[in-house]
Amino acid sequence: MDFFLRHIRILHSLAPANNDHVSAWRVAISVAVPTLALLAAGRTDLTIYAVFGALTGMYGRTEPHQLRLRHQGQAAVLLVGGVAVGVALSVGHVHSLELVAAEAIFAFGASLFADRMRLKPNGPFFSILALGACASIPAAVPWHTAVLIAAASSVFSLLVGFGGWIRTREWQPRAGRGDTPLPRAHRRRAWIHAARYVVAVGAAGSIGVLSGSGHPHWAMAAAAVPLAGADMPSSVYRGIHRIIGTLLGLVVVAFVLFPWPGSPLRAFPGQESAVLAVLVIVLQFTTELFMTRHYGLAMVSFTPLILLVGQLAAPDDPYILVTERAVETLVGAVVGILVVVLIRRRSSNIPLR
Repeated sequence: MDFFLRHIRILHSLAPANNDHVSAWRVAISVAVPTLALLAAGRTDLTIYAVFGALTGMYGRTEPHQLRLRHQGQAAVLLVGGVAVGVALSVGHVHSLELVAAEAIFAFGASLFADRMRLKPNGPFFSILALGACASIPAAVPWHTAVLIAAASSVFSLLVGFGGWIRTREWQPRAGRGDTPLPRAHRRRAWIHAARYVVAVGAAGSIGVLSGSGHPHWAMAAAAVPLAGADMPSSVYRGIHRIIGTLLGLVVVAFVLFPWPGSPLRAFPGQESAVLAVLVIVLQFTTELFMTRHYGLAMVSFTPLILLVGQLAAPDDPYILVTERAVETLVGAVVGILVVVLIRRRSSNIPLR
């Protein structure tokens, strides 16, 4: 009994605060400016590309300015790369199992890159999500335009992240995470870890396709979540947080999108896109506020954020949206946890990340 109580306490415990509001403001500003610019231009349907580019600001949150600039630049490569591949698949009308195969292959390479660069947050989750989300909607603009929007948004995030240097003018030339070539044993672990992404993403996506879901990319993204854990317990915790946080986040989605008198969309008739854009900015702030303190709480905000961005790009039936997101997240998280349990990384005295 004590064993289970200890794990339950860990699941709902909050990590200590660490100036989370500073990072939350940085990311919120990174999302707000391009989102409001697109709103002013009357192209909120392109917000999805800007938001994924702006997620660059989530990386290197507590690092010195020059180190943050470096690692956010590396993260931007993954994020913009995920958008670029996703839009290319959308333009090419690649769906079903072909999309699953493409995303699994991308996850393999992105995992190797993220491990090599020791990115924080761990793993290629956000780039995998970007690929699937962009591939699942019709491309409303030419491929290069969508990629340029994501790239411009990521560059703006870099500037926001580096902006504090203007005030302090401090420079630590030797600051680093020890980004030296990994020893052979660690390289082997990195390859095994990348293979786990292929298995998890591929299996979850295949189940989604074979079940007839219209959004198998949600299952693929959810399957990647447990793999970012540093060890098996943390991986399982992340999977459980993903499920519970998503289900609670879907309550927020239902509150906003379902046609009932209390919906904020009904409070501002004719301004639905503006309301959704503002909600995306607010939800990004609350997501980052809890991202390192409690992953489940962060998902309560991140889930509606992504679904509302998707609604701006390609409106869908909210009832189907909520139902399929719940099912796909459950399937993906369970698959991810099973892969963590069944495919172990070789033990080492030095962690991979």
